Amino acid sequence: MGIHGMMTYVVEHKQFFTDLQLRETKVIIDGNNLYHRLYFDTNLDLRHGGDYDSFTDITNKFFETLTVCDIRPYVVLDGGSDASDKKFTTLKERAQEKILSAYSLSRGGGGSVLPLLIREVFKQILTKLQVPFVQCFSEADREIVSLANHWNCPVLTFDSDFCIFDLKAGYCPLTYFQWKNICTRKESQDCYIPAKCFSLERFCNYFGNMNKTLLPLFAVMIGNDHINLPAMEMFFSKVRLPVGGYGQKGRKHSRIQGLLNWLSRFADPAEAIEDVLKYLKKHKEEETRQLLCASMAEYEPSSVNLEDFFQNGLYETETAKKLELPQWICSALAKGLLAPFISDALVLRRTILHVQVENMQRPSSHVTALPIRQVIYRLLLNASEGSGHTSVRKHSTSPTPLLCEFDRFQKALGKSFVQVAALPGNFCSDQYSPTTLNEVPLAERLLLLLETLQVTASDLETVPGLLQLPMAVTCFWIRYSAPKVKLQHMKALLLGIVFGELHKIIESQEPEALHAEVNKIVYDQFLKWKDRKSQKEVLELDTAHIFCQWQCCLQMALYLNQLLSTPLPEPDLTGLYNGTLVHRLYHELKSASTPENLLSASPKMNQLYCNMVRVVRCVIPAEFFQKKKPKSHKKKKQAAKQVLDKREGATVEVLTSCSINNRFATFMKED
Repeated sequence: MGIHGMMTYVVEHKQFFTDLQLRETKVIIDGNNLYHRLYFDTNLDLRHGGDYDSFTDITNKFFETLTVCDIRPYVVLDGGSDASDKKFTTLKERAQEKILSAYSLSRGGGGSVLPLLIREVFKQILTKLQVPFVQCFSEADREIVSLANHWNCPVLTFDSDFCIFDLKAGYCPLTYFQWKNICTRKESQDCYIPAKCFSLERFCNYFGNMNKTLLPLFAVMIGNDHINLPAMEMFFSKVRLPVGGYGQKGRKHSRIQGLLNWLSRFADPAEAIEDVLKYLKKHKEEETRQLLCASMAEYEPSSVNLEDFFQNGLYETETAKKLELPQWICSALAKGLLAPFISDALVLRRTILHVQVENMQRPSSHVTALPIRQVIYRLLLNASEGSGHTSVRKHSTSPTPLLCEFDRFQKALGKSFVQVAALPGNFCSDQYSPTTLNEVPLAERLLLLLETLQVTASDLETVPGLLQLPMAVTCFWIRYSAPKVKLQHMKALLLGIVFGELHKIIESQEPEALHAEVNKIVYDQFLKWKDRKSQKEVLELDTAHIFCQWQCCLQMALYLNQLLSTPLPEPDLTGLYNGTLVHRLYHELKSASTPENLLSASPKMNQLYCNMVRVVRCVIPAEFFQKKKPKSHKKKKQAAKQVLDKREGATVEVLTSCSINNRFATFMKED
């Protein structure tokens, strides 16, 4: 949720906060808020699809700091959209804002758009660090409040709604949580993190010892992400709000100040509501009263017991029970083993696809991954054909299920209805439903995944298990990407994966290990390429678009793999894609540079690269990357041939150590 203008209003009043020295305590962290702030507040790349390794480093440091101060974090993540759809209008508005922000970034302007896979990366980091986390069924605010009050510990977020909730141990805004400025107490040498805590008591005292039970009514009247009552505009147009001595900074802050002053005169919400209704037309009174009371209930504590989840792994919610969702799906969602995308598709038959910084003149990058999504939808919506789930059964008026997708169309958010396709190969759709999907034999689930991605197990056997899904995705991407993937795109992507593997070796091995010194030299050279970027460098839109399509395919392949209970190992996303480096490597390759030559000094990395190239060779026709010769004058042909021969010679030279045969030599030619 969120109250428009509230956070900026509050932070201007230092008297609402108390100073804290946080240590030796549990803390409940709003996970969605945290990964947004960690990415946006640390100047990470926003234009090239994300630098997940840099984000991982920052996130690791954040949690390491908490450990030093003996702060025990519990992370709570939002889930899918609420089944009641009360926030749908806000979600569409935010999606439209992100599209315009992505367009601005693509043209060299400002904006804030998270990389596509950042949430999955964040969950993997939490798992590796063994930080307890839960993914709620829908929005997490009320469940955060209930757990924090049960444990009597503070909440860490930057959500203005937490100025309304009655928290026993208070709310620490992330902007005032100085985790990079760790301090030591002189008397005990104990470490602590300086922070500020929002005090509900101080806030209410500022407004004449206002009854704090009036605050949910204030939030509903001023407008939050869930409700914006037209009747309230009539109220504000007629009432004279006592603003007091506050120096206004805009109409919104004036309204916040005035409404709080006005409400402070009443003893409780019931009395205040009756006074509000006096300003409305008679026929609107009862409807408005019911809407106000129902909306205020959003600020009541949740009945979900998150302590039971963190102690026993049990997560139960009345909403999921009413929807009759399979227990294994509910459990997987709570553990973060399935994405909110899955619950949105299953419960609402609707998904919103996140925009990336791409070529806005072309169709959305998500179009490329549509065949994968259609298989996901088929598996989920089979529930409408006999499983009895009320969430889906009510929609089943057509023999062919349809699902609504919201995606970018040019620079606007649009919707389309996707016809759910049959499963690939010889798979019979009727045999697969959400209820029993986790019971399907592993071999069948693996085959379904591979056939969806149009590869075979033998195609992937030469690469490590953790890279098999990314390599299957890479082959799928090459087939379906538009504009067409060039050889340099594919090589830059694979070299970026090699860099990620090198990073793991450098971080984990002993200095005297085999080839350690050489690996470090190779790794440092990759870093130099990565750091060579210029902030003023114009983004090559089609190149960005092509790499965005790879991320879309990887995202949906991850979701399908998760839905099938991971027949292929889930890859370590941190090292898979470094947008800044991959774009730089593409430019190096395009300018006739041969960064692959560097790998010859590192036998293990060279072999990995060659094996990944071999996977592509096995799946993609040899002529795919050959450039068609244009009809031109003889001299132009000869000049072009000389340039091409020079670059092809360098390309084939580095690949000879990969045992490339004559057939594949033509495959590697691209200018």
